[in-house]
Amino acid sequence: MAATLDNKKLNKTLKIFAVAQAGLLALLVFMAVNFQGKLQLLGRSPQFMSGVIAASVIQLLLFYPIYKFAAKEVARDLALFGSTPTPEESKAYNKKKRWSDVIKMAVFGFFSIFLLAAPSDPLVLSVIYYSFILTILTYLQSYNFAAKRLGRGSAGKA
Repeated sequence: MAATLDNKKLNKTLKIFAVAQAGLLALLVFMAVNFQGKLQLLGRSPQFMSGVIAASVIQLLLFYPIYKFAAKEVARDLALFGSTPTPEESKAYNKKKRWSDVIKMAVFGFFSIFLLAAPSDPLVLSVIYYSFILTILTYLQSYNFAAKRLGRGSAGKA
């Protein structure tokens, strides 16, 4: 019975992530149009694609660490499904959860400070912004992929 409830919880989390991804994608497109307009006003419209390419390269470099991080989070979340953890397991789970939250806040803080400290050049701001949104989207997609992959594996064992 507990496994069914936890699978419902996981499915609910995945649905929330899907809604968040749709919102972030809309925000990404909206800001891309705004940055393109600003660069056109400055007469630097060819640099728009340079910003998109730079953000894509940064995202390619960050993809594997983000994927591994998300996969570890899913494995940690799925490990507790269908079982009642002992106090020691619960303490270890909470410690790992706390550290993953600290890492997420540190990444958010890094991008926020980097964005505030960056020059007001639209090209630089666009690369930072695109990288930030793409990092969040990559994490959410990786979490979804790992949850579905690992969820199928644990469902087959039951």
